[in-house]
Amino acid sequence: MSGETISDLYEVRDERFRTGGCASGDVRLERLYSDCRWAEGPLYLPAWRQLIWSDIPNDRLLRWDEASGTVGVFRSPAGYANGNTLDREGRLITCEQGNRRVTRTEHDGRVTVLADRFEGKRLNSPNDAVVRSDGSIWFTDPDFGIISDYEGHRARSETGSRDLYRIDPAAGRVHRVADGFGGPNGLVFSLDERQLYVADTHARHIRVFDVREDLTLWNGKVFAERADGGFDNIRFDDQGRLWAAAFDGGVHCYAPDGTLIGRLRTPEPVSNIAFGGPKNNRLFITATTSLYSLMMSVTGLPRVR
Repeated sequence: MSGETISDLYEVRDERFRTGGCASGDVRLERLYSDCRWAEGPLYLPAWRQLIWSDIPNDRLLRWDEASGTVGVFRSPAGYANGNTLDREGRLITCEQGNRRVTRTEHDGRVTVLADRFEGKRLNSPNDAVVRSDGSIWFTDPDFGIISDYEGHRARSETGSRDLYRIDPAAGRVHRVADGFGGPNGLVFSLDERQLYVADTHARHIRVFDVREDLTLWNGKVFAERADGGFDNIRFDDQGRLWAAAFDGGVHCYAPDGTLIGRLRTPEPVSNIAFGGPKNNRLFITATTSLYSLMMSVTGLPRVR
């Protein structure tokens, strides 16, 4: 089966998309906000029933309240913030493209710098981050924030490459765990954390690495690729399907074997996605100027593992 459209939203590429319940739920996207320049980095905060996301060119973090439906500014200026995640203690981890650093917002509101250099050289512009169950923070460092003044500050790269890093939870030391990327972007661990998936925007593919016990990576290979556009961030549901923001291609859904089984059509190019809501079955989508949501019969990975 190829390209069957259901309710102008769901595009079925493989029968597994339908039988797995991916094409049920809401029949349309709900637009929650539409006054961004380039929306990125959605993160649902279950304790507060709020969503934080980035509006990079406007240099602000925004906050949507689920109970009231209102939107306000969480932080401005925000260092041209991009990706956001939570650590094991529920603290906000943010990749600040403009400040070329990864930060943590403490429970009292103070901002702690976790990483801004590797081997004495300034990072390029941290893009997205994920926290492993051991507390280590993994982040990508492309050059998107230093190639112009639109999403950061024009500057030269001091590292000379676009890499993947890990921050130790105890010592705070920064390790380079993988290189050779064109534009490393979104990243996510599998449910058992034995594999790490990384989207490479410029290479137009998603790579998967095996994770050794000493947290080094090996056996990297292409999991999925596109000929007509790049990927941004990626998320797993609890059935092992990988959902990918595919810029002008909407939201793509891949089976565990790497087959594209379906797609969510969006009215604007997509940058990022995140599961949230009380049952973790509400998909939030940042797409160019807007924040959208979709209540689904699909559930994201457990928040705490």
